[in-house]
Amino acid sequence: MGSYGRAGVDWSFENGGSIGRRLNLNNMGSIGGRLEEQDYLEVAPNFNFTPKPGDSTIIYAQIRLSMYSTGVASFANSTSSSIGGLAFAMPEIFVEARNIKGSGVSLWAGSRLYRGPDVHIADHFYFNDHSGAGFGVEFKNTRLSTVFVASTDTTSTVPPYFYLNIKTGTPSAALRQRVVVVAEQDFEINENNGITLLGEFHRMADADGEVEEDSIAQEFNFPSDHGFVIGLKHEHKIKKLRPGSFNDFSLRYGSGIANGGDGGLSKTWLTYGAPDTIARNFQGAYSVALVNHSVFNFSEKYTMNGYVIFTNSKGGADTNGISKTYFGQEVYNRKMDFTVGVRNEHYLSDYFHLLTEVHYSQRKDGENPWASMLKFSVAPVYVPTGQRDTWARPHLRFVASAARYNDYAMETLYSPYLEFTGSRRWGYYFGVKVEWWVWN
Repeated sequence: MGSYGRAGVDWSFENGGSIGRRLNLNNMGSIGGRLEEQDYLEVAPNFNFTPKPGDSTIIYAQIRLSMYSTGVASFANSTSSSIGGLAFAMPEIFVEARNIKGSGVSLWAGSRLYRGPDVHIADHFYFNDHSGAGFGVEFKNTRLSTVFVASTDTTSTVPPYFYLNIKTGTPSAALRQRVVVVAEQDFEINENNGITLLGEFHRMADADGEVEEDSIAQEFNFPSDHGFVIGLKHEHKIKKLRPGSFNDFSLRYGSGIANGGDGGLSKTWLTYGAPDTIARNFQGAYSVALVNHSVFNFSEKYTMNGYVIFTNSKGGADTNGISKTYFGQEVYNRKMDFTVGVRNEHYLSDYFHLLTEVHYSQRKDGENPWASMLKFSVAPVYVPTGQRDTWARPHLRFVASAARYNDYAMETLYSPYLEFTGSRRWGYYFGVKVEWWVWN
């Protein structure tokens, strides 16, 4: 049984003490700091099965249920039927057999959050987030998996996962899938250093090749498309500092429809930008993603957690600016973003810690000027477990954040906070929050 959750209350001194708004730049998610995140809950029951006597196979089925508010109201003030109310999801339902009969081979199938570690203070799962429905096999340091992506969402700007099936005589939306084949290999250089290599191949089949020219079916049936990903991640354990200190560096390149990663997410199948308007595919599209994540446990009184995130993405259209995409929509065809941040955790005592954070984030959409934000946060924390550890939970925090925006961010209201308050040089956020995780 496991759980992750965060909850609390927040406010702003703008507009008569309204509910607090996130200070980060638009389209960046929690990259730029997550202390202003809204309420969220995960509960993950795990059901273990006993193999026959003498068999060391570990067998379990896992379900993960998540709940969050689609607006800014807290859990206590939301229901599933209220406007901007609670949403429910089931991101995991899978079965895994690990170390089958002591062979080192593991098999799994179902829907799974299949991903590596994250930059926790930016809530960003980077490099190898292959979460979705599929199946996989692992053997020692090798991981092979296949993810199947399909959706009937007609508002999406990624290549459509549906087409008009008219062979029955009645036009109806039928699904086509993106198939993502993934291979990962870990190499242990020595006791302090390791490397992971990543490869992915994406393919979407032709929706329906037997359609007439200039027909309604052709308008909504899209040609096959593909893309690939290569990546490298270096993990370094820092033995000169206290246990748990490390520096991880990753670099990933995606092409074609595998150029995804935006809005705080790094999934490569979330295709970015617009297609070539003539060929109607994403050939020529690309994305480069660089992440460096560090935790330095300097002493029993102080830990520093820092990160750098850089992304440069371009779609398949022949412009950097706004281009037409599916269903008459328009999107930016290129973007660049860069964020650097650090959390300082001072262990004032076993039970009281002090968090101070500084984040700088900037983003450029198309040919627009750069939007930027510089944010400062202070959070006194009570840690009831009495652990001097940056990963100790639960936390009970008072959060105070202030952000300074550049001229372009101010003028275009390029932040959830500015969208609510109007043009401001400074934004503010205050809250009393809790966060926990437990995995048994």
